[in-house]
Amino acid sequence: MPAAKKVGWAQLRVGMMALAALAIVFVLVFVLAGKKKLFAKNELVYTYLDDAVGLSTGAPVRLNGLLAGKVKSVVLSGETKPLRIIKVGLELDKDMLKQVPVDSVASIAAENVLGTKFINIRKGQAKAFVQPGGEIQALDARDFDEVVQQSYNLLSQLQGIIKRVDAIVGLIESGRGSIGKLLVDEDLYNRVITIVSEFQGITHALATPKGTIGKLLYDDTMYNELRGTLGRVDTMVADLQAGQGTAGKLLKDDALYTELRDTVKGVRKTIDDLNAGKGTAGKLLKSEELHDQLRTSLGKVDSIIDKMNSGQGTVGQLLVNPQLYDTLNGATGEMRDLIKAIRQDPKKYLRIKLALF
Repeated sequence: MPAAKKVGWAQLRVGMMALAALAIVFVLVFVLAGKKKLFAKNELVYTYLDDAVGLSTGAPVRLNGLLAGKVKSVVLSGETKPLRIIKVGLELDKDMLKQVPVDSVASIAAENVLGTKFINIRKGQAKAFVQPGGEIQALDARDFDEVVQQSYNLLSQLQGIIKRVDAIVGLIESGRGSIGKLLVDEDLYNRVITIVSEFQGITHALATPKGTIGKLLYDDTMYNELRGTLGRVDTMVADLQAGQGTAGKLLKDDALYTELRDTVKGVRKTIDDLNAGKGTAGKLLKSEELHDQLRTSLGKVDSIIDKMNSGQGTVGQLLVNPQLYDTLNGATGEMRDLIKAIRQDPKKYLRIKLALF
């Protein structure tokens, strides 16, 4: 019996030591993994999100990066309003909850791109604090999502541009196109080198006192001639400003200016008289009676010309009758011969007889 009691007592002690070891291991695991007080009192608050985006129960809750609790629940709220689709229960340490102002904002964050999601509370500045069972406002990430979506579109466009640039670079590297030929075509490269050499030759020629441009740059004689020409132009301008010469008097002489002004006034008065119908020229421009008379006279002249063209009258016959023209031409010829004969022997035709009664 005593041996059996010793064995039972030994087993009891082993069991008690095992339970103590398990309790110690549990406490260590809880403290090291949870990073919170073992017997801390927790309070439950809520926040509402539009999308859980991989958030799960047990995820850490941080206050400005410091561990403050864990996610108690992630469920549908039953509401349809934006930013209130998902209801998240946050189990926070009571001491930490006392440091969360009512204007604090909760949002989903991650340690890295592939890390576990957690709730991060950004501390506000209000004097009042969130009470147990209260609500922490969630950060509106819709604008950020829109920016991200636009950035995706921009990245897609940028990717297309990069593809086109890569295609252009491929064409250039293959020697196609003007730029590609410039890079890989030896003949084109040699021609460019030749043009550059010729341009260098022209530059060298300009740098020497040869040729027209070189002389213009280096020859003192041409410089002096140009300077003399500029001096004469300057003298001419000075004479004009001094009122010398015809052009100078035109610029400076008040009497000439007055005469020119009076002349312009006279011309203007003449034009006004013409527009008013004064004088012969004015009446010619404005008088209907004179216009009718002139029109009638022109009609008569036109009628006479028509008669002459039709052969009426002496002048008309002279214009259209060949026989009359020939007769007149013959008479003219005989008259010319008679005058010639008289000049040759005037005594034969000119006789003066004197008689006395």
